[in-house]
Amino acid sequence: MKSLNKYVVALALAGMLPALSYGQQYTAVETAEIGVKSLLSTVQESRGLFLTDRDGYFGAIEEVLNSIVDFNAVAEVVMNRYAASANDAQKDRFAEILRATLTRFYGAALVSYEGQELAFLPSNNPDADPRADTIVRMELRGGDSNLELQYQMFLNENDEWKLKNLSLVGINLGRQYFTQFSALMGQNDNDIDAVLDNWK
Repeated sequence: MKSLNKYVVALALAGMLPALSYGQQYTAVETAEIGVKSLLSTVQESRGLFLTDRDGYFGAIEEVLNSIVDFNAVAEVVMNRYAASANDAQKDRFAEILRATLTRFYGAALVSYEGQELAFLPSNNPDADPRADTIVRMELRGGDSNLELQYQMFLNENDEWKLKNLSLVGINLGRQYFTQFSALMGQNDNDIDAVLDNWK
């Protein structure tokens, strides 16, 4: 059970570690470190609400997520090739579905965070264009094994670093969610609204 909790916590942190909206003032890794501190501080301050005011707790987590994640970009990553046939209203609706789903999943997982060490790893491509999409690598250390996390950040139109995809121990979650989206499209005659109605 402890190893499972460690996996879920790692997944939660992977989804929320990218930088707050500091744009090009900092590098992607620097902003990621700022994001870590903000996230964990929020969890510590709000943890007591998890049992007494769960909506309040998730609201605090969502506030941090909103400054970190571009849910519309995540929705397009998950929709993949189907994004071209989705209208703006459908993309916005899916972004809201993902916002609610991921906030509750990550928020619940973070309650069990036990202070494992987080270490940021050197870039695999230090000479890359500083404005290009950036893979930030991090390792969660503790117990008998270390878990490597990678998250894809990009600069939005406001010059802010935002998260749009992540991988945990080699599993690309955007691709995993796309598999689910694609299966639902097949089951619902490529009706995007029906897919959104049945997303869980």
